[in-house]
Amino acid sequence: MEELIPQRLSALGHTTRLAVFRLLMRRYPDCVPAGDISAALNLRPSTLSSHLSTLVQAGLILQSREGTSVRYTIDLAAVRGTFDVLLFDCCRGRPELCTPDQALAKTSEKLNVLFVCTGNSARSIFAETLLRDAGGDHFHVYSAGTKPFSTLNPHALAQLQAKGHDVSTLKSQHIDDFRGTQAPVMDFVFTVCDNAANQDSPPWTGQPISAHWGIEDPVATTGSDAAISKAFQTAYDTLRTRIHAFAALPLGELDRISLQKAVDELAH
Repeated sequence: MEELIPQRLSALGHTTRLAVFRLLMRRYPDCVPAGDISAALNLRPSTLSSHLSTLVQAGLILQSREGTSVRYTIDLAAVRGTFDVLLFDCCRGRPELCTPDQALAKTSEKLNVLFVCTGNSARSIFAETLLRDAGGDHFHVYSAGTKPFSTLNPHALAQLQAKGHDVSTLKSQHIDDFRGTQAPVMDFVFTVCDNAANQDSPPWTGQPISAHWGIEDPVATTGSDAAISKAFQTAYDTLRTRIHAFAALPLGELDRISLQKAVDELAH
C-alpha cells in the first residue's frame, strides 16, 4: 500500500484528474459512463481517457464495461486505505490532528435533511414530502435546486395529492438558501439527480453525511399522458422505498462509517 501513496497523490495533483475524482466521489456508488463525465466536465473524450487511465493505474477508480459503454466508479476501499496510511502513519497515529472543526451545536434533537436536484420541482419535492410524512418526529426536512424552477411541476403535485400528501407548504428553493451562517446545519444531504451531483460545490458546514440517490427525471418524459404518469409514479415509488428504508435506520446506533455505508447502499 505505502508504495502506491506517492503515485496516488501525484495522480490527484493534476487539476483535471482531481475534478474527475471529485465527480466520481459525488456520484458514488454509481458506475458513471465516460460520456457523462466528459459532458459534465466539458472534456474532450481523448483528454478524459488519458486522465481516467492514470486514475485507474493509481488504483483510485475502477473500470467496467456494460455493453458498449465503459463506466467508472470510485475504488472506495483503496481511497480509505490511502487515508489510513496518511492519518495513522504520516500523522503518527494522531488522526485527530487532521479532523475538521466540530459542527455547530444543534438546537434541536431532530436531524436536518436536505434533498437536492436541479429544478427542485419534482424528485427532491417527492423526497422532502415522503420523509416529512414518514419520519416527521425525527427530522427537519428540506429540498432545494441548483437551478430551481419558479413553480413546482403540476404532475408532481398531482402525484403527491393522489397519495394523500399535504402539498400546501411546498415551494421551490435555491440551494444557496441553505448556505451561510443563518442556514440550518445539515446532518444529511442527498442528491437525487445526476446533474446536481455532477456539479462541484463548496463543502457543507458541519460535514453532513452525503449520498447520491440518482433518479431518472420524470419531468423530461415526453409522449402520452400514460407515459408521463408512469414516469412520475416510478420516481415516487423508487424514492418512497429509499426514504422508508432510511427512516427505519437505527441512526443513533451507527457510527459515521457504518451510517455512510448504509445510505450509500440505499441507492440501489
